[in-house]
Amino acid sequence: MRILIGADTYPPTINGAAQATRRLARGLAARGHTVHVACPSTTGEPGTLTGEQGVVIHRIRSLRYPGCPDFPLSSPRGLRRVARRLIDDVEPDVLHVQSGYLLGRALMDAAAARGIGAVATNHLMPANVLDRLPVPTGLRQLASAIIWRNLTSAYSRAGIVTSPTPRAADLLHTHTGLDVLAVSNGVDTRRFHREPATGGVPTVLFVGRLDPEKHVEDALEAIALLPAEVPGRLEIVGEGCAGPGWKALARKLGLGPDRVVFRGRIDDDALLDAYRRADLLCMPSTAELQSLVTLEAMACGLPVVAADAMALPHLVRHGVNGYLYPPGDREALAGYLATLLRDAPLRAEMGARSLRIVEDHGLDRTLDAFEGCYQRLCRVTEPVAP
Repeated sequence: MRILIGADTYPPTINGAAQATRRLARGLAARGHTVHVACPSTTGEPGTLTGEQGVVIHRIRSLRYPGCPDFPLSSPRGLRRVARRLIDDVEPDVLHVQSGYLLGRALMDAAAARGIGAVATNHLMPANVLDRLPVPTGLRQLASAIIWRNLTSAYSRAGIVTSPTPRAADLLHTHTGLDVLAVSNGVDTRRFHREPATGGVPTVLFVGRLDPEKHVEDALEAIALLPAEVPGRLEIVGEGCAGPGWKALARKLGLGPDRVVFRGRIDDDALLDAYRRADLLCMPSTAELQSLVTLEAMACGLPVVAADAMALPHLVRHGVNGYLYPPGDREALAGYLATLLRDAPLRAEMGARSLRIVEDHGLDRTLDAFEGCYQRLCRVTEPVAP
């Protein structure tokens, strides 16, 4: 098939949706499909890159939002015209958008007008947006309602709507009324295979954007609550707007490099190394529609301590491959971290269970599911009025 993927965020921008989209594109290309990706430009200027593991990348003119300078956005000016031209040039059998805003919405409108079927995948929660905007607390509920209304309008034009987990699908259905299919983002379990870590001080790993909804302050406070005799340190990988504040908090809590290390932004090979030397993952985020990081850590055979929030309970089974704690309960988090840091055999046992659980989220299963969606929609031939 000839597939056009529209993404409002794509590497080198770092977030779960961007990484999942790239894996999908490369996985489909490896199966022999012709794959094009439309996404915001990293430089601001448009351009086309061919040969990225078989994927053609169309970079759309972009601008930078001052609150998140590392997050380019497609420029609204002339975007609908650009989307129409791209659809006509690529002539896809099917469109697959990864969001309902800006570029994703423009591509869906253009595809519908030409009778091209579209799959729409939602990776977004309002918190992902509102934590980056200067929205007063009293207006957040109204702003959230507006975001859901916009998503309803955009995704109603898609033939099939998906989200990564049953909980995420239920959430989207509740707020939009649309039928939503749960399709995991998937993880290449072979790539993340590792030998178990041995010796040294046990390491608790966090990976992700250092943005407010990740609640890394919970992990820092929990590490500070650990008894002095409990070995272990927290390694934080990633960068973001909340990073400086969390570094200041670590200093305030008296957490030196023996307890906390901020690695910043690292490349893919260094990230693999971080997973391989870790002993467990801590995921305190409360706004995960799946959590690609948690999938990756589980594929490395790590136990996970996570907030009992959103879709994380789909991956972390309390007392089986890790622990779930009430969001914001730093004492409970500290207790679960201490249990695992003290007990290497328990870490190994729970890590082995993570490996078994993550098998259901193998990338091949994800590719099979989306190929099935595309084949259904390739039968669409009648243009839809804009």
